[in-house]
Amino acid sequence: MRVLLTGHEGYLGSVMAPVLTAAGHEVVGLDSGLFADCLLGPAPAEIPAIAVDLRDVAPEHLAGFDAVIHLAALSNDPLGALAPQLTYDINHHASSRLGRLAKEAGVSRFLYASTCSVYGASGGDELLDENAPLRPVTPYAESKVRVEDDLLAMADDDFTPVFLRNATAFGFSPRLRADIVLNNLVGHAFLTGEVRVLSDGTPWRPLVHALDIAEAFAVCLAAPMEAVHGQAFNVGTEQNNLTVAEIANEVVEAVPGSVLTITGEAGADPRSYRVDFSRIRAALGYEASWTVKAGAVELLDAYRRYGLTQDAFVNRFTRLARLSARRAEGAIDDSLRP
Repeated sequence: MRVLLTGHEGYLGSVMAPVLTAAGHEVVGLDSGLFADCLLGPAPAEIPAIAVDLRDVAPEHLAGFDAVIHLAALSNDPLGALAPQLTYDINHHASSRLGRLAKEAGVSRFLYASTCSVYGASGGDELLDENAPLRPVTPYAESKVRVEDDLLAMADDDFTPVFLRNATAFGFSPRLRADIVLNNLVGHAFLTGEVRVLSDGTPWRPLVHALDIAEAFAVCLAAPMEAVHGQAFNVGTEQNNLTVAEIANEVVEAVPGSVLTITGEAGADPRSYRVDFSRIRAALGYEASWTVKAGAVELLDAYRRYGLTQDAFVNRFTRLARLSARRAEGAIDDSLRP
């Protein structure tokens, strides 16, 4: 297929592009470049790309593609809380508009990167499948729910939207993110010797490696239309349903000499959910393979090999800090445009 990959210069996109290319697809990126220079180690191989803000995509940008994989977004809850209207403008309105433009351009398959955060305030210990009530608690998660609804309304015989509700990502990417839980805890352990948890450690989190996410998208791209048409799929594995305290203990085991501190200073976290991943296994034969322990070891090796520093960890690889710095420098305006 000829595939347009939005957000190809982001954390997930930098891992996904090589996976799709290796599967034989012709991949073209689309990115505004906000995080293109957030590199740890060698840059990934370049692909043909369109440099444009998601809000400024024009019909001609969609011409000639068989599929769109839509990753581009303001990518986490702190960013959404900082600028909720921007989150809705980009993550919701621009994403739904991209779907409409893709359909009008004759794109037949639209794979949307949603999130397990849509289950956010579910609480309890029961496993949540794709039919569970959606209880988002942040603008980021709310925007994902709205786009799923909008895209599903566009589905017809010629346009197949698919919603991949990714668990919380972890693992090394050339364009690292330090503001997601496992990457963050391993970074603190490597740099300071302490694994520091600010909550009480009890909330549940489902985790999935960036490479496993990429493979799930590749599987959905190749699947028969009838197997994926209008479907939501949780992406991950039940073995990676862990409490924050359990994740932290995996990091302590992976990073020699590190110690665990649970402060509880951030108070109770309303986001707590365990997720069922059986639908994607049954429908598509997909299995996530990376464990949290293996991911922690991989991250530690990469941090050592590429010389991760405290300054880069805090300022270059934390999305909120990076955007705030670029605004202060005048590189981007308050709407996050150059």
